[in-house]
Amino acid sequence: MPFKYASMSRRAAVTGAALAAMTLLAGCSGNGAAAPAEGDMALGAPEGAKVTVVEYASVTCGHCAAWQNQVYPEFKAKYVDTNKVRYVFREFPTDPAPVAIAGFLMARCAGPDKYFPVIHEIMASQSEIFGGVPPRTVLLRIANGAGLTEQQFQDCVTDEDAIKAMDARIKAGISAGVTGTPWFMVNGEHVADSSLASLSEKIDAALAAS
Repeated sequence: MPFKYASMSRRAAVTGAALAAMTLLAGCSGNGAAAPAEGDMALGAPEGAKVTVVEYASVTCGHCAAWQNQVYPEFKAKYVDTNKVRYVFREFPTDPAPVAIAGFLMARCAGPDKYFPVIHEIMASQSEIFGGVPPRTVLLRIANGAGLTEQQFQDCVTDEDAIKAMDARIKAGISAGVTGTPWFMVNGEHVADSSLASLSEKIDAALAAS
């Protein structure tokens, strides 16, 4: 069965054009990027925490997958599991955009409790997605593992309202100054070096501030 992305592909094309155009107009990131946004997915401390770490990432971004594999476990143990920070994940699809968008939509359809595990599993499956296995086969397998039927998966990735909401989140990221992934902000300040040491320096300073 082909990967039925007809309506989604048209939306992805519009989104891609918007990305290209709006990136040229995007200003520097501001504190607004630290404020709660529609559709935010978060872990750790509750909203209004002293320190908020925002990551803009894509499930089809190799560097994002590497960070999730190499840095996230220690970052999560040190700051998220201890509720020292609020970790916010924001979706910012990269090429191939239809696959990234489908992955994000499917993760949301899996439900809040399964969102992050699904995101991480898609990232961990990039070698298959880019290695010749049809993306639909990979995503459907992950969807099934998360409790979604094939029909639920299909309905999910072609939901026009959900795709429009995704488009709005992408444009919000561009307006915040995001130009690539992964893109980290600590209390609204962009941290170019995503190593744990660099993030910890900013986070610990913010935690220690009066």
